[in-house]
Amino acid sequence: MASATGVPHGLSHQASEDEPLLGRPGDVAQEDDQPIYHNLYTGTAIIAQAGIVLLVASIWAGIFLHKLILFSAHPILNSVGVLLVAEGILILQPTHTAAQKRQGTLWHFGLVNAGIDLLIAGLILVVYNKVSTKHAHFESPHAILGLITYIVIAIQAFVGFTQYFVPKLYGSVDKAKSIYKWHRISGYVVLALLLATVAAATQVGYNKNVLNIKLWAILLAAVLILVGIIPRIKKQKLGLVKADPQASGSFGN
Repeated sequence: MASATGVPHGLSHQASEDEPLLGRPGDVAQEDDQPIYHNLYTGTAIIAQAGIVLLVASIWAGIFLHKLILFSAHPILNSVGVLLVAEGILILQPTHTAAQKRQGTLWHFGLVNAGIDLLIAGLILVVYNKVSTKHAHFESPHAILGLITYIVIAIQAFVGFTQYFVPKLYGSVDKAKSIYKWHRISGYVVLALLLATVAAATQVGYNKNVLNIKLWAILLAAVLILVGIIPRIKKQKLGLVKADPQASGSFGN
């Protein structure tokens, strides 16, 4: 249960560690008796959820209000992929106990992995479409930014998986834990790149001539997502304040 200050009981001594970039520690700390799904709307997460809904709705409206073609699956798959990546971040951020972090990490892994699978499927589809129609590759800012994003995602996913599930690859568990913060930082970079890539997609010819998905709607959605996620980032988990040496299983965002 939360105290009068909004900080869950037993967390007062961890105030400096659990302090987010903005707001109060209690705004982003999962309570002991709360199920994991509460993390999806705790604190400012509800703002991020509004942005996610706006992003997907804007893209799907543009797709389904026009004749469906094979290429239509590319934005559909990628929009759901972005949704799952964002949810994977949101569900892990408020965890603070070892048990919560373990459960949150497994949910994070499942959601983000599913999102990446959809993003890869979207990539395969657009590459096939380019090859079959003999269109040039990587001409637009959207395509170039998308390639960069996929490369960063591949590195991010590999390091994140091996850090947690195969820590001996880094020499020891402690050495693997020592670079967790870089995985977290790069994860937020990946999200920003994904949102920028979606925004850049509104400037390609097919969208301007056919789908007419509005850039302003995508930018508004991106701002809402970031406004909902950034205040929940905990300083301690980015190495901005000293970590508690008694803490274990630290992996949450």
